[in-house]
Amino acid sequence: MARIGLVLHPTRDVTAAVSQVADWARDGAAELVAATGDARRAGVDGVVPVPEEVLADTCDGIIAMGGDGTILGAMRLVSARPVPVLGVNLGHLGFLAEVEARELRTALTAMAEGRVTTESRGCLVVRHRDWEWLAFNDAVLARVPGEGMVSATLSVGGQPYGHLRCDAVIVATAMGSTAYNYAAGGPVVSPGIEGVLVTPAAPMSGISRSVLLAPSEPLRLTISAGNPAMEFDGVLGGRLQPGDEVEVTYRARAGQLVRIEGSRSAARSRVKLSLVDLPYLPGELLELLPAEQRARLAAAPDGADTDDAG
Repeated sequence: MARIGLVLHPTRDVTAAVSQVADWARDGAAELVAATGDARRAGVDGVVPVPEEVLADTCDGIIAMGGDGTILGAMRLVSARPVPVLGVNLGHLGFLAEVEARELRTALTAMAEGRVTTESRGCLVVRHRDWEWLAFNDAVLARVPGEGMVSATLSVGGQPYGHLRCDAVIVATAMGSTAYNYAAGGPVVSPGIEGVLVTPAAPMSGISRSVLLAPSEPLRLTISAGNPAMEFDGVLGGRLQPGDEVEVTYRARAGQLVRIEGSRSAARSRVKLSLVDLPYLPGELLELLPAEQRARLAAAPDGADTDDAG
């Protein structure tokens, strides 16, 4: 019997989606487990609560329900023993999600029939003194208001490369190139390319362009001024001081993402990237649709498939 772990968004209502998975698991004789807190919030029979470390050590696969943060958290959770992670978007953009909530039933059927593949993803390993963090999207040195800009020296392969003085230093994987790196004007890089991007945000002097490094090139950032915060995939990790050094290396094949045969996720991601550049809120974008399309969306039950481009 396969053991499937659930990783759930911490605040969104996931009951309907979990119910679909629970029905699928019963039909396919799979065992569903979730960390104790997630199992309690799911509110669905058939989800076994287990300690988080047991989930990470024993699952054959993960279904992550939420936004990109939930998916990234699931990938970090099983990074020591990478198993396939299926991302289900219950958030807003969900660049990393393979399916939308309305497509979940179809995706589960495809999984049961073996119409799936997996794609490997690398991560950043960030070390500072006696701690280590992983980041599948990006690791960021971020300015703290009132405490000066981020000022750091970049070394690549043990050789000085240059100085950065900016609001943030973004170190990103190719998969994470569409996150903070993209917002700061960095390039979009195919997730099939292995490499490490270094992008300054709002630079005042020094390096002002993105640098793409080979995965075999370790980099070091040495803080020369300011007290920046460290973020890992958007999670606050701590504070740094002048003289502190942060070393970043690349770990290949640290995670696996599930791909469904016939999925429209790649096409959706391209559309989502284009929408990010538009100065509209989601509700305002709906006003751009023809009246009959808006009426169909308004009449459709929550989560129904309405043949729209989303």
